[in-house]
Amino acid sequence: MFLILFVIFVTLVFTYINGFHDTANSIATVVSTKVLTPRQAILLAAVTNLIGAFFGTAVATTIASGLVEVQVATMPVLCCAMLAAIAWNLITWWSGLPSSSSHALVGGLCGAVLAASGNRWSSIIWSVPGREHWWLGKGVLWKVIVPMITSPVVGFIGGFVLMTLLYLLLRNWRPVTVSRVFGKLQLLSAGYMGFAHGTNDAQKTMGIIALALVAGTASGNFDTLPDWLSFLKTPAPAAGQSLHIATWVKILCALTMCAGTAAGGWRIIKTLGQKMVKLNPVHGFAAEATGATVLFTAAYFGMPVSTTHAITTSIMGVGCAKRFNALQLSVVERILWAWVLTLPASAAAAYVLVIIARSFGWL
Repeated sequence: MFLILFVIFVTLVFTYINGFHDTANSIATVVSTKVLTPRQAILLAAVTNLIGAFFGTAVATTIASGLVEVQVATMPVLCCAMLAAIAWNLITWWSGLPSSSSHALVGGLCGAVLAASGNRWSSIIWSVPGREHWWLGKGVLWKVIVPMITSPVVGFIGGFVLMTLLYLLLRNWRPVTVSRVFGKLQLLSAGYMGFAHGTNDAQKTMGIIALALVAGTASGNFDTLPDWLSFLKTPAPAAGQSLHIATWVKILCALTMCAGTAAGGWRIIKTLGQKMVKLNPVHGFAAEATGATVLFTAAYFGMPVSTTHAITTSIMGVGCAKRFNALQLSVVERILWAWVLTLPASAAAAYVLVIIARSFGWL
């Protein structure tokens, strides 16, 4: 019972860190354009993240039952996965790099399960194509790898196209009018970004907690629980069915992410909003609207895509529409390296943690 509670605690720590780590992604533009003060932006992001967390459970279901074999994901394995993801998040946060919390979580989960299964690669669900459409499939390929490639491309192209259209529409406007109008519109786009972040990121840790509860129920750890703790019992879903996420899990994860959001993430805000490209309100509006749409669409289809990738590439696209040399390519290069390394680094860390845990007899 203690181990299950510890898994939930570690998962909530990750959720909290995700809150201040990815908060920067959702509010960097609105802060850098000086439309809102940092305190106002954090409050807006916290509220909209909280609201977004309650809209749908498709991403949570993917994490809980669509990436790895549920029976391998025991309590110690989930602990190792979460600790690896937390470590990578903290390393990249300290370095001011907007890496993907989503991919750190997925990498940690896959690496831990692979080690726990004795290097049985089939313990990871690689590809289960959908009968009607590819986006209805399951597995790492369809839910992680394909979106990991397509969402940055869509973000970049979407940001470039939207900003180009705005340049054409606003070419006869006075600069002061553009700044005033889009300063107000950016309040909407920033709220949309926070909401979309909540629909995607908060659900990922809901899925981990659901996995822990299924494992605890299957192992018989909950058989002797008093009646008032019966809400912890979560039977594994039948074949072909999705795991439903309990309401209390949604509330707990949403509130924890909201608290983390309130802590802010100034290092990443500085990288995204100031170092990569100089932004005005109209640029911030275009980047946020594009990034939020990519996130919201992915959440609808149950794809745990990266908030970081969506907003960062949207900012890149907006910057290139302004002029290509507006981008600080040295900063972009550092960000891209963080993206490339996140999945394998977190997977390797989780793998090693499982091996260490096994050597101490904890597995």
